[in-house]
Amino acid sequence: MVQIVLLSMVSLIAGLIVTPIVIKYSKKLHITDKPNARKIHQEPIPTLGGIAIAISFIVGLIILQPTSEFHLSILCGATVILLLGIFDDIYDLSAKFKFVIQVLVACMVVYWGGLEVEFINLPFGGELEFGLFSELFTILWIVGITNAINLIDGLDGLAAGVSGIALIPITGMAMMMGDTYVTTMALILLFSVLGFLKYNFYPAKIFMGDTGALFLGFMISVLSLLGFKNVTVVSFIIPIFILGVPISDTLIAMIRRKLNNRPMSSPDSAHLHHRLMQFGFSHKQTVLFIYMLSALFSVSAILFTMTTLWGSILILTVILFVLLILIDTLEMINSKFKPLSTFFKRTSHYKYWKK
Repeated sequence: MVQIVLLSMVSLIAGLIVTPIVIKYSKKLHITDKPNARKIHQEPIPTLGGIAIAISFIVGLIILQPTSEFHLSILCGATVILLLGIFDDIYDLSAKFKFVIQVLVACMVVYWGGLEVEFINLPFGGELEFGLFSELFTILWIVGITNAINLIDGLDGLAAGVSGIALIPITGMAMMMGDTYVTTMALILLFSVLGFLKYNFYPAKIFMGDTGALFLGFMISVLSLLGFKNVTVVSFIIPIFILGVPISDTLIAMIRRKLNNRPMSSPDSAHLHHRLMQFGFSHKQTVLFIYMLSALFSVSAILFTMTTLWGSILILTVILFVLLILIDTLEMINSKFKPLSTFFKRTSHYKYWKK
């Protein structure tokens, strides 16, 4: 394992070398992310940073050459997703078209590659089989996580940092389970992200664009499935917790748009990072706060593997309560939808909560 860790660091070096080259040619080709009402940056920033991440990842693959029965389908799916992101960054493709391609890629991984979660081992004995829904569940997971990473890509270094934080526990737990393939792939991807993050953190010199966000989302969705395939109910919650920030932000956005009678694909300025900045956080403070939140989810995921079933339920309850407080305070669903504030106001101790 030590050798794998050391060799995978070549992706970090590749990222540090390749990213400035991508910045240079993005500027030459005028492929930049231009400011608008929803975006934070004030001037055009080179995009296609996802190409730098992908090249660094490929370098790591060439050096380490991981093997698995799922490897070919994963690489083919990642290639299609990468091309989709490149064309989207250049030509601004429609949300429906991107969604269809993502579903087709997920279907390819499931039906051709054979990756699916068929059942869950229950902690008290027996199995919970998905049956016909196993393939549907796997497809929804891949498409959902792919888009979730893309949705949080709104601030300098945000999506890259959250992805990196998520990859750390995925790597660590794959090591503990003796899964060499997931460990190797996750390490290569992690170091590729870290090499890029040096240029992407605030103030960013380059954005990853949809190229990077979709690529990272797809790879993380697949690796998290592979790493926790057919495990206990409690353990299966682990990848959900590891990806807690993008998953919760996506679900909240879906609820918000449904309540406001807006299309699911319509963009808005009420995501977690938008609300934090409207709340008074600076750009850098917002990113670091979400990093901290992601780390909290990751630590909770690790604690899940070390505690009893009742301990896991307690951790889940605390995390959900923290999320409810955050959603309510930042008014992430609707400014009129404030159930917790209403509850506190109706109690005799509201003045202490207000303080």
